[in-house]
Amino acid sequence: MTEKPVKQGAAKANDRRRQVAALPWRGDGATLQILLVSSRETKRWVIPKGWPMKDRTDPAAAAQEAYEEAGLDGVIVKQSVGDYEYLKRLKSGEARLVRVDVYPFHVTGEHETWPEKGQRVLQWMSPVEAALGVQEPELRDLIARFAGVELPEDERPAPARAPTPVRVAFQRLRRRVTTLWGRTRR
Repeated sequence: MTEKPVKQGAAKANDRRRQVAALPWRGDGATLQILLVSSRETKRWVIPKGWPMKDRTDPAAAAQEAYEEAGLDGVIVKQSVGDYEYLKRLKSGEARLVRVDVYPFHVTGEHETWPEKGQRVLQWMSPVEAALGVQEPELRDLIARFAGVELPEDERPAPARAPTPVRVAFQRLRRRVTTLWGRTRR
């Protein structure tokens, strides 16, 4: 049975604040690993994600993002395992709170080349390393739940609040000024 694409028409305004993501995994039990990719701008660890796509179901769009961002082939689960929120910086410089629906993606193959190769770093990690590697507390907890692992309390950082849009704007301005002055920020 083929799943029909979700119509984007009436819900289009809501989709501007919603993304879909693949949670790439391989192995089983003690050999279970999660793949994280670096974001292009901030270089923090994330999972492949993007905006819903016209004429594609949300799981199919998440699988497409896994290919574009990490060169992955695999089997995507049709049901989301949860969601999380993060502050997305738009091209305009504006920051917007976005909700991300996450779909498990069992990786069966990796391509030699893919659309965003060279723009991101890829890293297979244990579930605990992956959960502790992401910045968003809700994504950290989602990864731990998916993998069935408990995060050590002493290693589990307190949930950090996402930066406000004003703070994000100041950080971008600081980077631009630093670049213009020819100094590197440490």
